[in-house]
Amino acid sequence: MLTLDNLSLTLGGRTLLDDVSLDCPAGSLTALIGPNGAGKSTLLGLMAGDRAPSRGKVRLDGRPIEAYGIRALAARRAVMPQDSVLRFAYRVEEVVRMGRALRDLPPEDDDRRIGEAMADVEITDLAGRDAMTLSGGEQARTTFARVRVQETPLLLLDEPTAALDLRHQERLLRLAAGWAAQGHCVVAVMHDLNLAAAHADRLALLDQGRLVAHGTPWEVLERRQLEHVYRQPVCVMSHPDRHCPVVVTTAPTQEFT
Repeated sequence: MLTLDNLSLTLGGRTLLDDVSLDCPAGSLTALIGPNGAGKSTLLGLMAGDRAPSRGKVRLDGRPIEAYGIRALAARRAVMPQDSVLRFAYRVEEVVRMGRALRDLPPEDDDRRIGEAMADVEITDLAGRDAMTLSGGEQARTTFARVRVQETPLLLLDEPTAALDLRHQERLLRLAAGWAAQGHCVVAVMHDLNLAAAHADRLALLDQGRLVAHGTPWEVLERRQLEHVYRQPVCVMSHPDRHCPVVVTTAPTQEFT
């Protein structure tokens, strides 16, 4: 569904992304991971068509992403930005309903879809609240519900769990994985390696603007590779219930300081 061919981006003489190629097929949840400044959010912006690369191509369903008009692109992809702060005094339900307005969707389904999305992220009781009065986590869940009701084949999430507590981190990522399991393509920027390993079927590890590894969680979360990229010693173990990798930091040694 989403294909990146040799993407590079240079701004002000600085290379932010360097020759990144990646396939994100339908039915998958891909987590973009890597240290601060690795280029994760920048890459997601190119995937969304918000910025054009200096070199290379982004293809959505086989077509260059720049070939889509604004409405056509809104029908194919939805984006949850890193900054989910709501700055307008709309009611929570109105914010979620805006996602339906971005697409030509059957209006008779609006109330049901909006109700389901709000129930999924546990904001039904907040429906009448001024969105600006919500906590950061409540605003993030409201934004996620808004992008979900767009019902696009491609869902792009930039640090969707950053403001959430443990329960809602798990709940949101289970919803994202379920969306992928229904045949959609989901890509999420994530800092928490353990959440990424538990919910994503593919990981893409970035470092200094380059894609250094791509594959299953066990293939990517390899100890020596992580220590090289993050400059931090780690231990990689198997989760006792999920049987996915769990990454734990260990005491630094001189070579990492």
